Amino acid sequence: MAEHTKQRIVVKVGTSTLTHDSGKLNLRRIEQLVRVLSDIQGAGNQVILVTSGAIAVGTAKMGWKERPRTLRGKQAAAAVGQCQLIHIYDQFFSEYNRSVAQILLTGDDVEEKDRAEHLSNTFEALLEMGVIPVVNENDSVSSAEIETGRHKILGDNDTLSAIVAKLCRADLLVLLSDIDGLYDADPREHSEAKLIRKVTELSEELFESAGGAGTQRGTGGMATKLSAARITLSAGCDMVIANGERAENLYDILEGKEVGTLFLAHREEYYDRA
Repeated sequence: MAEHTKQRIVVKVGTSTLTHDSGKLNLRRIEQLVRVLSDIQGAGNQVILVTSGAIAVGTAKMGWKERPRTLRGKQAAAAVGQCQLIHIYDQFFSEYNRSVAQILLTGDDVEEKDRAEHLSNTFEALLEMGVIPVVNENDSVSSAEIETGRHKILGDNDTLSAIVAKLCRADLLVLLSDIDGLYDADPREHSEAKLIRKVTELSEELFESAGGAGTQRGTGGMATKLSAARITLSAGCDMVIANGERAENLYDILEGKEVGTLFLAHREEYYDRA
């Protein structure tokens, strides 16, 4: 990850980072994220935001006390929540004179060659125009993320963001989560767990140490993040897992400082973006 160079960056933010424990949007944190992303783009970088949170936001907006248990209930909540989510993003980005575009994807969109090519062209056009794409899985028609593992391509927004990074030939993917990075053991259960600063090889030991889903409001745990790393690194794209509580961490990441866990790709084995 070179310092002070213009980059194409994909930033994924999880449900636990975007929302309060009540499920309602954490507007202060979203505003901070939007401000930093707008500033990063203003410095000449191209930015793509992959966002979670539609089901949690929809659940809160409908006044339900807990996340729906049925597939149709979850899809309905996603439809309501996604509407509010993109509205909030549009409002906040507009304050910094930035335009956003909503892109909702299913597994078929990235699996079928023609559709993936059209999708790639759309991303390229938006980025050339200075628009910030805001991406989510189309939960209202896809059960992949809601019922994890039902589709062989998608299934969570960690995987989605990795596929978007690969499709857009990004230089860097940043996964903003509720944890500081990859540990050698689960820090929630082992107080002596140590943060791993850099990963250059995805070993079987790493995958074995990864647990299940993170929080009740989200679907992604460390296992999905390691799967995302496998996709991004295979495409010559670096990846960082960092805590989303402080959006300003993104500045430090782009400057090459030690933040979270850096998964380093071996670019000489891959394509030349020039």
